[in-house]
Amino acid sequence: MSTENEPLAGFAVGVTAARRHEELSTLLERRGARVVNAPAIRLVPLSDDAGLLEATGVCVDRPLDYAVVTTGIGFRAWLETADGWGLRDGLIARLGAVDILARGPKARGAIRQAGLQERWSPESESVAEVLKYLLEKDLAGSRVALQLYGEQLPEFTEALRAAGAEVIEIPVYRWSRTEDSTPLRRLVGQAVAGTVDAITFTSSPAVAATLAVAAEDGLEEVLLEALRTHVVAACVGPVTAQPLVERGVPTVQPERARLGALVRALVSDLPLRRSRRLHVRGVSLELRGHAVVLDGQLRPIAPAPMAILRALARRPGHVVSRGELCGVLPSRLLVGGSPWARDGRPQADEHAVEMAVARLRRGLGRSGIVETVVKRGYRLACDPRVVEPVAVETGG
Repeated sequence: MSTENEPLAGFAVGVTAARRHEELSTLLERRGARVVNAPAIRLVPLSDDAGLLEATGVCVDRPLDYAVVTTGIGFRAWLETADGWGLRDGLIARLGAVDILARGPKARGAIRQAGLQERWSPESESVAEVLKYLLEKDLAGSRVALQLYGEQLPEFTEALRAAGAEVIEIPVYRWSRTEDSTPLRRLVGQAVAGTVDAITFTSSPAVAATLAVAAEDGLEEVLLEALRTHVVAACVGPVTAQPLVERGVPTVQPERARLGALVRALVSDLPLRRSRRLHVRGVSLELRGHAVVLDGQLRPIAPAPMAILRALARRPGHVVSRGELCGVLPSRLLVGGSPWARDGRPQADEHAVEMAVARLRRGLGRSGIVETVVKRGYRLACDPRVVEPVAVETGG
C-alpha cells in the first residue's frame, strides 16, 4: 500500500467525539488512519426541564438587552423546545429586538436560519472574547440571556453580574458521561501503552471525561505524561484544549474550529512527531505508529515486533543486547510481568525477544535489515551516520 495519498497511514487515532464522530472518523480514515472510536460523553436534551421552561418564559415576558448564543445545535434545540410549549413566536420576537452575540459560525448559521441577525461574533470563537466584548459595555441594569452548551459558565455569569447585569441562563442540554465507558478505558490504556498515536478532542467536557476515566483507573498522571510525550492531543480549538494546556500538555489546534481543519492540522503534525526515517541496506525505512514504510510501501507491524524495531532504531547501526530488548517488550510477553526470570537471568524472556525479531523480519518482508550479532544481540544494518533528520520520533 502506498502512503502518497494517505498521509496518516500507519497511525492510530482515537476519536472521543460524541456528536459527528462518524464524520470525523471518515475524514481520518480517508487519510489512511486507523480510527479507535471511544465516545467520552453523550448529549442529554433537557426538553422537559422545568428550569428551561422558566428561563424561556422570563425571556419572552420581560425585555432583554443581549442574548448570547454559544452553539448552533443548542440554539436550534431551544427554539424547537419553545415551539412545543407554544412560545417560539414570542421568543423570536423578543430576540429580534436585542443585540445577539454569536460565539462562532455555527451559532451564526442557526441564528440566521431562524430569520434573525447577530450583532457581533468573535473571530476566535471563544466565550472569553464574548465576555470581554460585553464587559466593555455599560451593563448596569441590563439583562443578558446566556444559552449554555452542556455545562455551567460560572466565571462568565459571575463577571456579568459583578458588572451589574441580570443573567438568565438557558440550560438547553447537558453533557454526561457515556453509559458504557469500556471503549474510552480501552483508549486510555492504548495511549499509555503507546499503541495509539493521537487522540482527538472536540469539546472540553470530552477532555474532562477522558481524564476522569483515567483517574478512576489510577492512570491520570500516566495518561498526561503520554500526552506530553508520545501521544498527540489534537483539539478542535482553544476552549477544548484549555484543560490540557493547564496541565502542561502540548496540543495541536487548527486555525479554524472545524473538523476538516482539525484533520488537516493532524496530517501536518503527526507524521513529523511520530515517525523516523532511516536508510537500511540501500532502502528507505520509515517507522510510523503501528507500521513501517519500506521503499514507499506500507507494512503493518504487530506491537511486540514494532517495540523491538523502535529500540533498534534509537541506536541505528549499533548492537542492542537481548537483555535490553527484553525491557521494551509489552509486559504480557514477559515472565511474571518482569524482564527477568525467577533465577535472575533473562533466558526465558530472551526467547520472547527471538520470537519478536522473527516476526519483525517476516513483517518487513526483506532479509538483512535486522542483523543478528552472535552472543551480543541485534542491530539494524545501516550506517549510523545516515539518518534523515527531518522526521523525528517523540517517545513510544
